[in-house]
Amino acid sequence: MISDDAWQVWEPLIEAVRPKGKTPPRDLRRTISAIFWRHQNGSKWRSVPSDLGPWWTAAQLFLRWTKLGVWQALFERLKDGDPSLGMVFLDGTNIRAHHKAAGAAKKGDTEAGRSDREAPGRSRGGFGSKVCVAVDGRGKALSFTLTPGQTHELPSAMALLNALPHAPRYVVCDRGYASNQFRETLWDRGSRPVIPPKRNQAPVACPKWACRHRHLVENFWARLKEWRAVATRYEKTAASFMAIICIAATADYLKT
Repeated sequence: MISDDAWQVWEPLIEAVRPKGKTPPRDLRRTISAIFWRHQNGSKWRSVPSDLGPWWTAAQLFLRWTKLGVWQALFERLKDGDPSLGMVFLDGTNIRAHHKAAGAAKKGDTEAGRSDREAPGRSRGGFGSKVCVAVDGRGKALSFTLTPGQTHELPSAMALLNALPHAPRYVVCDRGYASNQFRETLWDRGSRPVIPPKRNQAPVACPKWACRHRHLVENFWARLKEWRAVATRYEKTAASFMAIICIAATADYLKT
């Protein structure tokens, strides 16, 4: 169960974004606790402890709010408060998908179209998805993208940056983003790229002091993957998986 102190923080945020005119569960705190427990433990919904209420109540609320964009709105409301855009760090991670994550409804499209929509895919690491993130100078998430596991990180970079309120002063990335065209685009937008060149590329200016802070985005992924439903994808649909990521990222904001 969410503690009294934690619920005093979560309750006004949830009340601000939950659907108006909808009657909340009799014990919203207990139901939210059940949703968090399931995603933190990566278990089946039926395994939710009975003292957190009927498992189907939590499952139905999670899915209904996912369709309505409530979890995304919760994350957006919190992260828009005071972003620190002096330095922004981009990084992606491969999330292995459980075999239960396959088999999303076809909705009349092709297998390739379904893969693009629900973001499962096969890479050298196996069946899974790739999640890319932009974090600020405090190591807090600003935006996410979700793509099939075999997708390169670089094409997601502009989508991450376009979601920010303004161009950051520095954009810090690893060698996976080493592209002259990407660097030029960042300069044109008013940001300084801090991207080490690949070993087969000519040297470029890359301040080492900025590179030393890349641990902020790596530490962010380490914290988020403490949620087992983030570390392994169990959800069939991209919307449900992104909802879990938004919940975990919101919880990460509220830790400090």
